[in-house]
Amino acid sequence: MGGNFLNYIGGKWKPARSGETFPVVNPANCEDVIAYFPKSGVEDVNDAVESAAQAFPGWARTPAPKRAEFLLKAADILIARKWDLAKEMTREMGKILKEAGGDVQEAIDCAQYLAGEGRRMLGAVTPSELPNKWAMAFRKPVGVCALISPWNFPMAIPMWKIAPALVCGNTVVFKPSSSTPVLGTLLVEVFEEVDLPPGVLNLIHGSGGETGELLIHHPRVQLISFTGSVETGKHIAEVAGKQMKKVSLELGGKNPVIVLDDADVDLAVEGILWGAYGTTGQRCTATSRLIVQDGIYPVLLQNLIQRIQKLKVGNGLDPTVDVGPVINQHQLHKIHAYVQKGTQEGATLRIGGEILNQGEYKKGNFYAPTLFEDVSPSMTLFQEEIFGPVLSVMRVRSFEEAIQAANAVRFGLSSSIYTRDLHFAFRAMEEIDAGITYINAPTIGSEVHLPFGGVKETGNGHREGAAWTLLEIFSEWKTIYVDYSGRLQKAQGIE
Repeated sequence: MGGNFLNYIGGKWKPARSGETFPVVNPANCEDVIAYFPKSGVEDVNDAVESAAQAFPGWARTPAPKRAEFLLKAADILIARKWDLAKEMTREMGKILKEAGGDVQEAIDCAQYLAGEGRRMLGAVTPSELPNKWAMAFRKPVGVCALISPWNFPMAIPMWKIAPALVCGNTVVFKPSSSTPVLGTLLVEVFEEVDLPPGVLNLIHGSGGETGELLIHHPRVQLISFTGSVETGKHIAEVAGKQMKKVSLELGGKNPVIVLDDADVDLAVEGILWGAYGTTGQRCTATSRLIVQDGIYPVLLQNLIQRIQKLKVGNGLDPTVDVGPVINQHQLHKIHAYVQKGTQEGATLRIGGEILNQGEYKKGNFYAPTLFEDVSPSMTLFQEEIFGPVLSVMRVRSFEEAIQAANAVRFGLSSSIYTRDLHFAFRAMEEIDAGITYINAPTIGSEVHLPFGGVKETGNGHREGAAWTLLEIFSEWKTIYVDYSGRLQKAQGIE
């Protein structure tokens, strides 16, 4: 790696028209400059969108099974390069190597699954109310799609968006996070290798506040798919609403794990550790709130703290490391500000709560795995998404109190309950306000063939993953009537 990378527009690699670039650094060693990327401006965005618009008619007319073949070919290349890509991912955004491999694997799974939809793309055939009349509906592509992805899953989430967009017949302008442009580039290179027609998939680099802003305002962009912060999502929704663009938003989470008195303590501890400190807590599905019933509270907390103490923080390329760095200095200090506020508001810091910046940690963005006790729903720690290795613990007396606490936030993405009681498990499925609920497993995402997304301020109601993505986001219904009666037939009983 190293050197200057380029945008990919109309099947060609191009620098930004301005010639300006920005650096990308390794969060485990900020002196390690990985590469420089183009800082795209209005001309670059215009070029990318126009390229996608020109390619759209031909791509839309390509049969869906043929479009899907490109996804299968791309998946084969990703399989062959899985661990090389994983190493680049760990260097670029910090997650430990085995998690980075899982990120690439999810992209593979998504490409393979969505390729199958190229032979389904199911519509509807239904009886007409009139004789000698055929009624049906099918799916058509939307047009030029702006796909804006985050840095925490730099291979999986782009594929969640690119694969369904392409198989539906749309063309794409893809803007990866400015924190992870390497993986975005490597993914586009794969599609270039499978000879995807020029202009069908375009790549532009730059910040969300500048390049992303230009992209969402562009009049020839018909659809925006965004994963990121609630504040940015609300802004995009406002822009899209004024221009009548389709928009899909996957935003924040403040995910609870409930542990009832009858739970398997060891299983719960394992799940909480993975949910709270995997990916350094930098997941929208991260376990951020732990809600524990009185009876099991002392032993669960004791065992959990003992396990947190053993977590090794460091460079994710080291196979003995459990928790990698935070993405950048801004996020590092934002996490620490939340921790300080938690202490000020009366929560009890039991472990962690510090920036690690000495010795082996001196050059990176490392934060100690952190746990607070005595957290209440009124506290900032309980309410706001921190996006770091910080877990807030609340003690409750009953299942009903636990559900009330779980639902007492503005988000509703992933959730979990640990219990051996089917009565409480099934009630939790119904009563927790979240798009995803796990029973006896941590708050993680979805498998690629099931819907991923949430309620309340977690998004705008759409789901990613599975066939729902095609139906809800990346295609439009078209209804067709064929009257072969040979005479004028009037509907609604009009003679």
